[in-house]
Order: sequence, then structure tokens, then C-alpha cells
Amino acid sequence: MAVLVGKKAPQFTAQAVVDGEKFVEEFSLDQYLGKKHVVFFFYPKDFTFVCPTELHAFQEKLAEFEKRNTVVVACSTDTEQSHWGWLQMGKNEGGIKGVTYPIVADTNKTISKNYDVLTGDFFYDENDQLQADGELIAYRGLFLIDKEGIVRHQVVNDLPLGRNVDEALRMVDALQFNEVNGEACPANWNSEKDGLQATHEGIADYLSSH
Repeated sequence: MAVLVGKKAPQFTAQAVVDGEKFVEEFSLDQYLGKKHVVFFFYPKDFTFVCPTELHAFQEKLAEFEKRNTVVVACSTDTEQSHWGWLQMGKNEGGIKGVTYPIVADTNKTISKNYDVLTGDFFYDENDQLQADGELIAYRGLFLIDKEGIVRHQVVNDLPLGRNVDEALRMVDALQFNEVNGEACPANWNSEKDGLQATHEGIADYLSSH
């Protein structure tokens, strides 16, 4: 698994569905450079079980991300038509109707591969035929990208393990706190707590007061 933290987020241009119904031919995260932080997350499949719980959970907290000048963008290896169809289904049917943030269609699987969250692998057999080892879908990867396009945080869950959206928000808060104040965020930090100066004296003072 590649560690992308500290590196430029892999660039891409792909089809996407935005606002729950609109097709975008050439969607790219580059549109946010210099303007917004980005929470870019992958999920395995449309029309499944854990995935809609995550997509709805991000939608329910979308206003909180927007308050932090942060956009949420989802991605899976399904087609844009599959995304659109799922977006038309109500929650009580297992659909994701009401989700408004962009959902990228990584149909050729290059985005998942470049972010190193693609399960399985490609190979050629003895007859020079292209094969795949396992199902080629995305793990539950999440990447927090700053305004300069640098990955500052990543987490990757196995397929059955849903993520905590509040933790994603906490990491946005931590990044922005560090950017504004220059202080580090210790264990279990949240926006109601102090940061610490990354010096021996600063750590000693923090530990002695907590």
C-alpha cells in the first residue's frame, strides 16, 4: 500500500455525477486547487450494503464540511450511469437519493490504481491473455488533500469496515488548526482542545497540564 501523505495527490479527469443527477464529462480535483480542502473517498460498489450507509453519512455532515471550506468527493469503479441510477433510488430501497456531492466514475480503474486502493491485480497468463486476480474494486480509502493539492492524511479500510465521518471532520479541523496556528495536534485532539508547540518544552507543558 503506497503512502501518499506529503505527496501531490494523483491527478485525474473522469466522468462524474454531481448534484444527484448532472453528468460532468471532465471532472477533476484540480478545480479546487488554491481554493478548498478536499476529502476524497473511495467505496467498493454501487447497490451494495455498507456503501450507502457511508455515502448518506457524508451527506448528513456535508454542511459541516462546507463550513470548513472543504468539499467531499466520492469515487468507485462503477460507471457514471450506475452512479446516476443509484442516486435515483430512495434510502428505503437501499439507494442514495439525496446525495449531492460529486461521485466520480473510475470505470477504467486508473484512479483507484494510482491512489493504490484497488483490490486484486492485472496480469497476463501463459497465453498472453489479460487476467485479473480477484475482483477489481476499490478499498475504502480516504484522502484529505490541502489547497496545494498535497495529501495530508489517508486511511484505508478493508471492504466490510465502514468509516467514521466524524473522524474525517476531526482531521479537517486538525489540519486547518495546524495551518492557522502552527501548532501540532496531540492524541485525541479536537477543536475544543489546545494544540502544542512541537518542542521538548511544549510537550512537557502539555503533558503536565493534561
